[in-house]
Amino acid sequence: MSLGDFLQRATSRWMKEGGPEDDIILTSRIRVARNLQGMPFPILQTDSHAHQVLESIHTAVQHPSMQKLGNFEWINCKDLSAIDRQVFVEKHLISPDLAESYKHGAVVLREDEVISIMINEEDHLRIQVIMPGFRLQDAWQLASSVDDALEQNVMYAFHDRFGYLTACPTNVGTGIRASVMMHLPGLVLSGNIQRLLNAVSHVGLAVRGIYGEGTESYGNLFQVSNQITLGETEEEIIGNLSSVVQQLIDHERAARKMLLQQNREALEDRICRSFGILAYARRMDSKETLERLSDVRLGIDLGILKGVSAGILKELMVMTQPAFLQKYFHEDLSPGERDVRRAALIRERLRLDDSEVR
Repeated sequence: MSLGDFLQRATSRWMKEGGPEDDIILTSRIRVARNLQGMPFPILQTDSHAHQVLESIHTAVQHPSMQKLGNFEWINCKDLSAIDRQVFVEKHLISPDLAESYKHGAVVLREDEVISIMINEEDHLRIQVIMPGFRLQDAWQLASSVDDALEQNVMYAFHDRFGYLTACPTNVGTGIRASVMMHLPGLVLSGNIQRLLNAVSHVGLAVRGIYGEGTESYGNLFQVSNQITLGETEEEIIGNLSSVVQQLIDHERAARKMLLQQNREALEDRICRSFGILAYARRMDSKETLERLSDVRLGIDLGILKGVSAGILKELMVMTQPAFLQKYFHEDLSPGERDVRRAALIRERLRLDDSEVR
């Protein structure tokens, strides 16, 4: 199978399409945590309880109210190979926790993978909507529609005072986690990133790596999300996050402008060197890949590099991950072998853009 064919089949909509402010905001995501009334949280479930949850939600997903929202596929995690589960993690469709504790887990995917619903993870239900660009409000409206459709057929655990009950106390209340994935090379290169991220944490937001809590930030990619779910409405949570994110966008644009004005040659040299390494290297590890891709994407956004797709950062930050590489090459690969195949995949991806330009 050619890489072009594989890209069309394997990439999610958020990896292929653009959206508002997408030179800085790669994705907007809404995740909603829910539990079924009268059932133990997954951490306390017996096999029987887990099976009951799966049956209840499976019935709810098949209801016409859900079918109006698109075509969905039910996938039992135990039926997936370890590599396939990890591919789902790398595509941000399931969490690492669900991939590891998969025995009673499932995921429901809409065909474009904008909507994914994890079942029997930390909570009975984790409804996720992920969209390209700065589209938090659109993502929330769609997640809310899924939530409403499911609630027509299952009873949620809800307290009049505390709101939706969840396994983790930090999710009690609305149960909503809103986040954006931001590409902030200007702030990193100008030395202003830490000051701004400290300010963000002081207003009740969290900053994490590309795979969420406990992961490092590589390639100047930062996930910014709300921390508080209790005592605020969903609209307030999204509004507060959007306001702070807009300020970060403004600071990032100003930093990029300053870098161009103060030392354009050095910036162009950095960007072109990274492009050259990606185009010709024979070995690339994951960390360097993201760092070089970040430079290339910055060069595209600033008009320094021509003929390269702006979506290359989103595509390759997923496709160069370990499981995706092994899926594409149909081989179990050692870390060293992955570095060689990663470099080959990147070279092939860049040639696709080059052939389209010609």
